Amino acid sequence: MKKNTLGERLRYGFDNVMSRGTGALIGWLVLLALVFIVIVSGIIILVRLVPGSGFDAIVWKILMMTIDQGTITGEEMGNWPYLLVMLAVTFAGIVLLSTLIGIITTGIDAKLIALRKGRSKVIEHNHTVILGWSEQVFATVSEIVEANSNQSRSSIVILADKDKVEMEDEIRTKVGKTGRTRIICRRGIPIDMDDLGIVNLNSSRSVIILSPEHHDPDSEVIKTILAITNNPSRRSEPYHIVAEIRDPRNMAVARMVGKDEVELLLSSDLVARITAQTCRQTGLSVVYGELFDFEGDEIYFHSEPSITGKTFGEVLSLYEDSAVIGVVPSGGAPRLNPTGDYVLAEGDRLIVIAEDDDTTKLSGMQDLGIRADAITSASPTVEAAERILLLGWNWRATSIINQLSYYVPEGSTVHVVADSEEAQEELRNCCSEIEKIKVSFRKGETTQRHLLDSLEVGDYDHVVILCYSDTLSTQEADAKTLITLLHLRDIAEKQGHSFSIVSEMLDERNRHLAEVARVDDFIVSDKIVSQILAQVSENKALNAVFEEIFDPEGAEIYLKPASDYVRLGTDLNFYTVLESARLKGELAMGYKLSRYSADSTREYGVVVNPDKSELVTYAGDDKIIVLAED
Repeated sequence: MKKNTLGERLRYGFDNVMSRGTGALIGWLVLLALVFIVIVSGIIILVRLVPGSGFDAIVWKILMMTIDQGTITGEEMGNWPYLLVMLAVTFAGIVLLSTLIGIITTGIDAKLIALRKGRSKVIEHNHTVILGWSEQVFATVSEIVEANSNQSRSSIVILADKDKVEMEDEIRTKVGKTGRTRIICRRGIPIDMDDLGIVNLNSSRSVIILSPEHHDPDSEVIKTILAITNNPSRRSEPYHIVAEIRDPRNMAVARMVGKDEVELLLSSDLVARITAQTCRQTGLSVVYGELFDFEGDEIYFHSEPSITGKTFGEVLSLYEDSAVIGVVPSGGAPRLNPTGDYVLAEGDRLIVIAEDDDTTKLSGMQDLGIRADAITSASPTVEAAERILLLGWNWRATSIINQLSYYVPEGSTVHVVADSEEAQEELRNCCSEIEKIKVSFRKGETTQRHLLDSLEVGDYDHVVILCYSDTLSTQEADAKTLITLLHLRDIAEKQGHSFSIVSEMLDERNRHLAEVARVDDFIVSDKIVSQILAQVSENKALNAVFEEIFDPEGAEIYLKPASDYVRLGTDLNFYTVLESARLKGELAMGYKLSRYSADSTREYGVVVNPDKSELVTYAGDDKIIVLAED
């Protein structure tokens, strides 16, 4: 075997030194400078170039000459050998000092590049971690910032396989100022256990896993849950994880992986149910908007030991500025609108709608001013079959049609118009077992005015516009939705039609472009999913409440005629409405005044959690917002 030469070994050693980084290079440079200074000083002493000078004085003089090349100009004339040595020292100092400056500059540049890559570990406590990147991240961050607005210091840490600077720039552009909440971005892969260590999960308050934007997002979400829960360096306490799943077939696996540490949100089912419910009930979208965001009133859990032993029916009227909608039995699951004779036990908590978590207080009022003579009985109604027009197509379409079957009367029809080859086949496969409603299909480009005119949209009760998110980019899909929406609004205005419109937008900026014109003109987007993700990340128990609200078998939110509860044209406080609803086994939580249905500044006449003592006069088209079984 051929032996390595001395030159090869030296070059190999030099390469190793150079690869050790800035600190090692500076150390070796300092050592080389010291060796050089000692050698030169020794030569001067041995040759006696400076008679009468000690070694320490010579060392100090050579050191000064090395680090300050201007020192030579102040030298007194001496013998020529001494001056030549000093000149050599000056040249050596120039080389050493220049090399040191270059090493330090390169090291600083390398550190700045490393910081821009976003790979440094986060040292935060009680922070919210967002894993993954999609258009939902902006709405999610905005909601958490709003939730943390009353805190002195809070932080959100985002980990995604995306350039750190790009993430920060996009958040700065689309979210804007974040007040007291700091946004920290790091680059990494959420399914990588080592990368998860960067965001300090063990000290986090909650973790939100966003669904990625590719063909199989659920697999990435499930693998991320596995990486968190099975990490060898994880904390012993349970995590508070909130994750979005799109395909209901993956829910069982996700629950098995996450167990009690993960709250799962089935986004496809959620958006489908919201679309199905809001297209049929004018004003319901405003109610959901009030409950889901952190502005105004939200859902909270409230403990009140003094009400132990009272019935749920008695508790309803004990709060002036909070609406009681349910109870959480001690150690049990949340129950919305339980029976009025349910007796509250020790440890039970109330589910309330309030402005903040500390504003729910007993009013202490004795005389509630209930007008028993103004309470009416609901008149029997016969529901007529409904006609629904669905324009456009994506993976949520069949879920929306299935959800509509839970709410529409027998004999209703859904007519689908879409420029999609797969739509008719999917309808045949997924909707063949639905007997309650009849589904038909017509192929066509929904942005064409002549097609919309030929559909006679005025004959339909509700119109749903879906974006082509499966086949088009976000902006292209939203552009088609926007054009279709503008045509429909123009048709409704010119022909005097009153059908409701629910449209779907992907980009929140496009949603602002298509500002809602009236209360029955609602734009649904992934912002709703982001709002609920943020709500559940702040309070884990809210997920069970939302699941029951959207469950067709549970207590849901309805807007019913005011005449079914109180006498019209009479000044009444909300305690009277609350009592009327209680007698029917329902729970009143607000109202909608039709005279303000076109006024966006008054939330289109929708009031959730009103002051119960305020007098209101209800008219013929006004509605009462209730929580009821049907």
